[in-house]
Amino acid sequence: MSTGRPASLCVALVSEHASPLAELGGPDAGGQNVYVAQLADHLALRGHDVTVYTRRDAPGLPPEVLTPGGVKVVHVPAGPAARVPKDELIAFMPEFGSFLARRWRAARPDVVHAHFWMSGTAALSGARGLGVPVVQTYHALGTVKRRHQGAEDTSPPQRLEVEAAVGRACRRVLATCADEVAELAAMGVARDRISVVPCGVDPRHFTPVGSDRRPASSPRRLLAVGRLVRRKGFDRAIRALAEVPDAELLVAGGPEAGLLFAEPEAERLRKVAEEHGVADRVTLLGAVPHDRMPHLMSGADLVLSLPDYEPFGIVPIEAMACRTPVVATAVGGHLDTVVDGVTGALVAPDGEDHRLAAVIRTLLDDPERLARYGKAGRERVLAHYSWDRVAEGVARVYSAVRTTPSLSGAVR
Repeated sequence: MSTGRPASLCVALVSEHASPLAELGGPDAGGQNVYVAQLADHLALRGHDVTVYTRRDAPGLPPEVLTPGGVKVVHVPAGPAARVPKDELIAFMPEFGSFLARRWRAARPDVVHAHFWMSGTAALSGARGLGVPVVQTYHALGTVKRRHQGAEDTSPPQRLEVEAAVGRACRRVLATCADEVAELAAMGVARDRISVVPCGVDPRHFTPVGSDRRPASSPRRLLAVGRLVRRKGFDRAIRALAEVPDAELLVAGGPEAGLLFAEPEAERLRKVAEEHGVADRVTLLGAVPHDRMPHLMSGADLVLSLPDYEPFGIVPIEAMACRTPVVATAVGGHLDTVVDGVTGALVAPDGEDHRLAAVIRTLLDDPERLARYGKAGRERVLAHYSWDRVAEGVARVYSAVRTTPSLSGAVR
């Protein structure tokens, strides 16, 4: 009897700056690293032969590493064996692509999946002439970044042009949310070559931890999580707190707590808290170990995810997996993951602070609604956002592209 599972494939994942072996928390180490690592592991669990190609960024790295899950990680010699800022790596992509071409001519994979736009250039170069389908996941789009950051965008000047060329040349673009589909279509990628498979979360790790629930007499706890950068909207959460009495705000992210004094964004947030009279109710935690995040999220009454823009946004589904309701800006992947009035509340990214405060107060004053939202959030994660579900969806895309005619486009 058929199980409906796609046949075993030889899969090459290309992730030029985001190694699945990297320690999280650095400036260029975050959600993409987790995505590649989890996808690789779960594809291997499903019987696929998986190799991840990532740039060698330290002199002592072995050429290849086999992970406990059976995934081969190849450290590609492209550029110096040293950390290089992500936005400067484009110069080394021809060398990266040449390495892939040599490897794949010797042992042709069934499908290549590139992660981030620069990986797409290397993957298309390496696969050229071999008939190997290339799937592209951007993780973040330069068009969105430039729209929101303007002159502060540090991306290479050719990013938008190359990003669009990659989308037109690859066999399929794998978007992570519906909002990204509209952006891709505006870039010139045909909608019938775009598939949507979301990012995932491990619901066995991110799970409700009842022992961290606080006494009823404690202040209501708001939690915000993410890198300490302006676009994440932590300042907005602080300003709203001024109109939410008997509540505290914890901010998790950035360097370890002992180094926060040297972090410019941490200093800016402290000043915002002082200006709004809530410095005694705001705690900057710094980096929180991955194994502590379920405890932290389970102990919060609400998780606030308030970025100006967000390609997908992993924090809301981590919180939902812990049965904690979410207040999130109505941007990017939040529009898919957070169901307004069911698992939390969506607010305008450019809305007034007092309106955000009113939403928070309304939820905090209704424990039954919070419990209902928390339960629905956990159920939604289990139904749509587990890594098992994500790997299944991605594997089906791989199987589909093997029967799709190739395109003639190329990225130079």
